[in-house]
Amino acid sequence: MLMTAFGGVMWLIYTAMLVLAVVAFVLALLFREDAYRAADKKNKGFWLIILGVTVAVNLLVPMLFLQLAGLVATIVFFVDVRPALVGVSGGRVWNRNRRRRGGSGSDGPYGPYNGGR
Repeated sequence: MLMTAFGGVMWLIYTAMLVLAVVAFVLALLFREDAYRAADKKNKGFWLIILGVTVAVNLLVPMLFLQLAGLVATIVFFVDVRPALVGVSGGRVWNRNRRRRGGSGSDGPYGPYNGGR
């Protein structure tokens, strides 16, 4: 009975690692190549390869050591790379030519704010 519960917990952990790796891979795929360069991170191809291998290892190779190495790469992407990419791209991920609605970044709710000048 204890082994069955342990097996269920391990299956849940493996599934969570797989889901995190897939989400990180999709997010890495959506960001533009120039955002990686502007954020001074490795290029897009590097992260796609690392996260793609992580997804493949989680799906195909049931070795905990390799899965934990992939989990470290996934965590690094979420904690370090993704926030830098969001900061560089202004929160926009995939649509380079999307027009902004509204005015400048200093607009208040009733129009532009110019510091009382």
